[in-house]
Amino acid sequence: MTYASTSADSPSQAATRPLRASGSAWPLSHHPEAAGEARKITKEVLDRWKVAEEAADLVLLTVSELVTNAVEHAQPPLNLELSRDPGTRRVHIEVADGGPAATVGDWAASGSPDEHGRGLEIIDQLTAAYGDRQEPGHAIHWADVNTARLPRPDGSSPSQTTLSGRPTTAAHGSHDSAVDQELRMIAP
Repeated sequence: MTYASTSADSPSQAATRPLRASGSAWPLSHHPEAAGEARKITKEVLDRWKVAEEAADLVLLTVSELVTNAVEHAQPPLNLELSRDPGTRRVHIEVADGGPAATVGDWAASGSPDEHGRGLEIIDQLTAAYGDRQEPGHAIHWADVNTARLPRPDGSSPSQTTLSGRPTTAAHGSHDSAVDQELRMIAP
């Protein structure tokens, strides 16, 4: 089930949403295994779209973070929507949930601060834009990942420039290691 956007979106959110050139939606189970289900679905879609492996890894990690947050902090139902804009080569991800849960999930409640809480930092590093919007009966969390290969006029390596186009800096060094660690954890 997909949710139509409403006029409640801010102009910047509406502007970052890609054209509906291609895309689909999938219901997910509202349990901890949902992130794995979402990665499998996303991997198949990205393979069909012929998204480069480096960019696909970033999309997969973003999907994983958004779905995990929904399972831990929101009520069912849970839906994943993927689309892309061939012109900008951005992949648009939407995770819709049933709105905030009264209590956090078991994993978030039992984990130490070192075990969770990095999701938005990771999403900020990986995406060109992200946000959320509330609609009657549900919330939608979205992110846009640039899958085009970025020109590197300064000769920097891929580890020195994120696909969002933001250069990594000393201030973002901890984010890069967190991203690398998360990528290793979700590798198939």
